Amino acid sequence: MKKAPKHEPDERLTVTPPKKWAAGVPAVTHALEYSLEEATVPTTAKTLLTMNQVSGIDCPGCAWADPAPGQRHMNEYCENGAKHINDEATGRRITRDFFRAHSVSWLNEQSDLWLNQQGRLTEPMVKRPGSDYYEPISWHDALGLIADELKSLDSPDEAVFYTSGRASNEAAFVLQLFARAFGTNNLPDCSNMCHETSGFALHETLGTGKGTVGLEDFYQADLVFVVGQNPATNHPRQLSALEKCKHNGGKIISVNTLPEAGLIRFKNPQEISGVIGNGTKISDLFLHIRSGGDLALFQGVNRLLLEAEDAAPGSVLDHDFISAHTSGFEEFAEHARTVSWDDILTATQLTRQQIEEVRDYVLRADRVIVCWAMGVTQQRHGVPTVREIINFLMLRGNLGRPGAGASPVRGHSNVQGDRTMGVWEQMPDDFLDALQAEFGFNPPRQHGLDSVNAIKAMTEGRIKVFLSLAGNFVRAAPDTRITDDAMRRCRLTAQISTKLSKAHTVIGETALILPCLGRTEIDTQATGVQFVTVENTSSEVHTSFGKLRPASRLLLSETAILCRLADRTLDGKVTIPWKEFQADYGNIRDRISHIIPGFFDFNRRVARPGGIKLPNPVNEGVYATATGKAMFTRNAFDMSHAPAGALILQSMRSHDQWNTIPYTANDRYRGIHGRRNVILVNPDDVTELGLARGQYVDIIGVWHDDVERRVDGFIVVPYPTTRGCAAAYYPEVQPLVPLDSVAESSNQPTSKGIVVRLEPTTPPPGAKPAHFQV
Repeated sequence: MKKAPKHEPDERLTVTPPKKWAAGVPAVTHALEYSLEEATVPTTAKTLLTMNQVSGIDCPGCAWADPAPGQRHMNEYCENGAKHINDEATGRRITRDFFRAHSVSWLNEQSDLWLNQQGRLTEPMVKRPGSDYYEPISWHDALGLIADELKSLDSPDEAVFYTSGRASNEAAFVLQLFARAFGTNNLPDCSNMCHETSGFALHETLGTGKGTVGLEDFYQADLVFVVGQNPATNHPRQLSALEKCKHNGGKIISVNTLPEAGLIRFKNPQEISGVIGNGTKISDLFLHIRSGGDLALFQGVNRLLLEAEDAAPGSVLDHDFISAHTSGFEEFAEHARTVSWDDILTATQLTRQQIEEVRDYVLRADRVIVCWAMGVTQQRHGVPTVREIINFLMLRGNLGRPGAGASPVRGHSNVQGDRTMGVWEQMPDDFLDALQAEFGFNPPRQHGLDSVNAIKAMTEGRIKVFLSLAGNFVRAAPDTRITDDAMRRCRLTAQISTKLSKAHTVIGETALILPCLGRTEIDTQATGVQFVTVENTSSEVHTSFGKLRPASRLLLSETAILCRLADRTLDGKVTIPWKEFQADYGNIRDRISHIIPGFFDFNRRVARPGGIKLPNPVNEGVYATATGKAMFTRNAFDMSHAPAGALILQSMRSHDQWNTIPYTANDRYRGIHGRRNVILVNPDDVTELGLARGQYVDIIGVWHDDVERRVDGFIVVPYPTTRGCAAAYYPEVQPLVPLDSVAESSNQPTSKGIVVRLEPTTPPPGAKPAHFQV
């Protein structure tokens, strides 16, 4: 089926009051409307009814865990998952005629929304040096061109191998194996920009980079903290788990700079109460915190818990856990008592009474979970914040037991699996030793480049080839102007992709589009139909089977592309059976089972309904830290600062968006319709800054270098943000994130702590005035 592309939305901005609840019947309606705009009724039925089912298609969206087999609803998906899967299953196609009609320069002027709406890529394309147009190329010639360029490099470290969380375990394993056999650890990935901070802090304190809880733990928890996270948009099925927690008597504390709809109330469309009733109140306590104030909040709560223990010795802290399983408590406690309340209240913009109320909730709870996302990690002091969260959990023994623990909620389907498979520039020696023992070559030991350092290396001319497995690096990365310039300095860029994006318009001297199968599509290789595996945020590994006919006969799977390219590039210098890997992905899983702990007998175990639950050392009382125990840490007080007249800006996704790609220009939960170039500002700040609702402003970054960072023509929308804080959509404000503004230790860009000022400007010619509905 071939449909005409949709058009850009109407330019008029309409603002309605923010919603007070999430999901319900409108979520079902919007999911079906979007799905049926993209795909036929039979296709939509096939994708939705098999999505997240045993032997079905794993949602290519977020990484939230599925209920156990036998406990899944026949419609085990959310609104955004339905949109995401049918956006991939679209009937629209991009052919060579499209590229003949549109230059790369012209395409680069189009929006992310428009580019995505054009449909699926259908055949390999190349843009040659000096040309402004893509033209068709055979797979043989495309892979040969990349292989020749890689072999011509003076050093393997002149290449970068990037991936995003959409890739399967099999493709991710092959990618890192190819890169290391080629001779480099330059393996940046999307984790560098979302949860790298979590990994660094958790490794340091617990000895593992992963969370410690599963789905069932949410059902058993007495208290769940949701910190710096918007489940209704980014992980909608989490709301079902939070609802079940509430029904079982649990309480929820939400900590956020915005009062998001899903943190207020949830109307579960799979329950009668969510269709005709009022649904479930989610937050028992909502803390409207200042951006970056989470470190101070947990420092304040920890101080209160220590003081409560002083007042009633033996009744507050879990001394047995602290003594048997932790180190550094005394040093932590001494420091925790010194953090001043003036600092805590300034950083959080909360009252002491509110923080004492948090303490009281904690004292009534035997089992506590803290889950967090990028509101925590994308701050300069994100690593200390996560460490302080671990301090909090350890004080009352909320680790290693049911209904309690740490939950960094991953935002993309297999981003955690990519890291498990070895896609990291700093993999430890035991992993590299296992690779060497299995394949007979010595992997490079020097750490490679992460995303930020890869951009710097490209800017300096040290990177000649950039290969991307899925993802939209140029839009996800910080400091867009610098990133774009860096990418254009490469001799060759190659993108393994399903759909068109800016990744195909901000390119090197030679550029290749390598179109691949989506997760929804049947993958047939020499030994028959293949399945792939993914790992969710609860460390469960399960299968995904494509169900749809491929969008084009010229598509190859991600795994096939990488195996063929590795075979062409390495010329047999390393005895890795690339052809066997491509022919049967079970051969890849056999090798994974020899290398990665927890994957023994991988092929047989993952085929069972529900797949494999990977062991978590924390839940077994094992801590691979410097002391062999969970580590309390001393974390210096820190907070975000903005000079007078400036605001702290956070980037965010709209409800109708997945990662860098919006599906419409609406954000109905926040009441934004028709435009994305808006900035949400507290009404008192609007007045104090001398602005007015609907006014056009340019947003200018405030940073200490000489680079001007600005985005033009944004519309001011008064909104209940925290005073001194503002919010705008990602990736539109990525140009404002300085490349050097990164989290301590993790080097993760600080997209939730951008200091900006607003400069009034005139509306563009013909602009329609914004309409605000009271």
